Amino acid sequence: MDFVRWRIFVFHAVHGGVCRRGEDRGAGYETASTAVSQFSADQGRVAGECVGDEHFIVTGINSLDQAGPSEISFFSDRRYSKSLMNTKAGALLVSEKNTLFKGPQVVTPGVELAYAKIAAIFAKSSMRYPGISLDAVICENCRLGEDVSISPMVHVGVGAEIDDGATLFPGVVIDEGVKIGKRTILYPNVTVLRNCVIGNDVIVHAGTTIGSDGFGFVRDGSTSVKIPQVGIVQIDDHVEIGANNCIDRAAFGKTWIKEGVKTDNLVQIAHNVVIGEHSIIVALAGISGSSQIGRGVIIGGQVGVNDHTKIGDGAMVGPQSGVAKSISAGAIVSGTPAIPHRERLKNTALIARLPRMSDRLRELEKKVQELEGRLSQSAGDSC
Repeated sequence: MDFVRWRIFVFHAVHGGVCRRGEDRGAGYETASTAVSQFSADQGRVAGECVGDEHFIVTGINSLDQAGPSEISFFSDRRYSKSLMNTKAGALLVSEKNTLFKGPQVVTPGVELAYAKIAAIFAKSSMRYPGISLDAVICENCRLGEDVSISPMVHVGVGAEIDDGATLFPGVVIDEGVKIGKRTILYPNVTVLRNCVIGNDVIVHAGTTIGSDGFGFVRDGSTSVKIPQVGIVQIDDHVEIGANNCIDRAAFGKTWIKEGVKTDNLVQIAHNVVIGEHSIIVALAGISGSSQIGRGVIIGGQVGVNDHTKIGDGAMVGPQSGVAKSISAGAIVSGTPAIPHRERLKNTALIARLPRMSDRLRELEKKVQELEGRLSQSAGDSC
């Protein structure tokens, strides 16, 4: 399949300023004047066929309802046919040629993937502090790589290692012995505690804490005695952690987030948990201690996973489920306790019928009582 070669123009104006605290210290944030950059769509590797004007100029990407005449939109669900008929978009990503739209189209089997790749061309990232701010605290024996960005009010602890191209936004705390990989981005107020390891090309969103003590206590009569948490957290390459996650250090060994994992906001991952490659965990989920999540697992929002539970490769757990026991690879489960999803749907349908079944049961009980009364009367008359 050919790669689409539309010309895509990105118009952007970044209005930066110099960061000051008291006096003007450090180089300040990078600024840029209005710029025009030209890309060909094959930079994003959008596989597909161009139908219509191959020289159409795209200046942005937007929804069907909000796209303008120079923007590209996407259509992948027939429920939005009305929006398609009314759209002002200049171009469209589709899975098959659509007669409702008269402008140029990119026909691609992966509309959502194509959208993601084109959107990445237009996305604006946060301004990156150039170099190391004089308002950052850099402790002794640290190793700082080339082209690191360390903003004001960052703390880098003793013996920490920040590799090439890493970006630390304001308020980030890097504790002693921590290792941060190449091109990793830590957004404001992220905390990475002692000796934890974060790989290359990782993104950690604002407010997340990595390496806090796992919840480990043993009872001594009526009191609780803390079990020291002496392990670490290891986060492998290409992981993205949402805002306000809590990932606890291991009691011993490591809590391990493997390559390509993506977590949403407000996720709790307890001590000694292992999350397999390219798994997805949606907001408000909690993974209890020593659980093992396989490769490519999808865990829905507000899911709770019991401790020492195993979830097999490729399994899917529906939102608000309670996982009390291990789940086999490829299984699709939902509900509390989590059971196979088809079984859950049958149970839910049955529950919806219970009020009518209850009324019917009362009617039958009443009729049985009437019949019993008649039979008793008939038996008495025969005597």
